[in-house]
Amino acid sequence: METSKQTIGVNIVSAEAEIYSGEAHAIFVSGAEGELGIKPQHTPLLTALNPGLVRVQYQDHEEVFYISGGLLEIQPYVVTVLADTAIRAADLDESAAQEAQRQAEEALQKHKIDKEYYLVAADLAKAVAQLRAIKRIRKQ
Repeated sequence: METSKQTIGVNIVSAEAEIYSGEAHAIFVSGAEGELGIKPQHTPLLTALNPGLVRVQYQDHEEVFYISGGLLEIQPYVVTVLADTAIRAADLDESAAQEAQRQAEEALQKHKIDKEYYLVAADLAKAVAQLRAIKRIRKQ
């Protein structure tokens, strides 16, 4: 992928397939240490990603993706998102995400704090992140 100095190559790959490959002016992700904004010539970095949004920004619009977590590799002119699951925000199922959120909240109330509690809490975080992606895409 050939990039200009004003753009950065972006690859979003899930365990199943390549979801996106193209050029952008900036990309925004939820890293393990907080939100990251990445532009061309960014310092190289490798970090874990939290469930949440990946926003790919072009000069005049933005595309939004949901990821369930994964890894981010930044090179000066290429960003690669290696996600467990990656879905275009427009393809998310709102009713399924709301049901997953309801079930996770219900399960959290029943569990004492143990390993199962943390697994359910992670499911809740994923459902909430999907719903945020759906709301963001509606605003566009």
